[in-house]
Amino acid sequence: MATKQAFQEELNPYLIAKQQFNRAADYLDLEPSMRHVLENAKRQLIVSIPVKMDGGDVQVFEGYRVQHNIARGPAKGGIRYHPNVTLDEVKALATWMTWKCATVGIPYGGGKGGVICDPKSLSKNELERLTRRYAFEIAPIIGPDRDIPAPDVYTDEQTMAWIMDTISMVRGHTEYRWCAATPSSVLLPANPFRWEVPRDVPKQLRAVVCTRFAKHVALRE
Repeated sequence: MATKQAFQEELNPYLIAKQQFNRAADYLDLEPSMRHVLENAKRQLIVSIPVKMDGGDVQVFEGYRVQHNIARGPAKGGIRYHPNVTLDEVKALATWMTWKCATVGIPYGGGKGGVICDPKSLSKNELERLTRRYAFEIAPIIGPDRDIPAPDVYTDEQTMAWIMDTISMVRGHTEYRWCAATPSSVLLPANPFRWEVPRDVPKQLRAVVCTRFAKHVALRE
């Protein structure tokens, strides 16, 4: 048992992300003050999500939204539904998103979200109620200029549509062009630097669209 627990601790994704960062920081000879700022998440939100199930009972799920760093722009990152979601996993994924955005030079920071649930055991109505309540709870910290959600494990364009609709109701106006992979669009210009291809588009078409967009950007430059 002790060996199994030690092995699980070694595989903690957030500790792995911090180890990776510290190796890179050593290579860059990064000053300690900057290192301390960059290795920690800026904001971690933990929410309780009460959901009325189809049978009439109420279950409470736990959800997270983490913003690792927003120095380069609003956070961006997916939302995953899975029984094994943990806060450390979400923190690690938000951290890695920060490095990915910085590496390719796009003006975004790293964000990530997740809900501990088994989406395969939930009906579509239960998933909708879960998603809308989760969106309501994280509404204060998301938006086009703060944090942009996207699909991830067991979430899709329908999930994003429920989130967009819920946030629009909270704010009293329709929130267009900020939630990645919303339906009924092949390309979504959330801002001049970002175009999204929804996940239900075949991979071959996604490749064509991305190639043409990259060529368009190159010609403009």
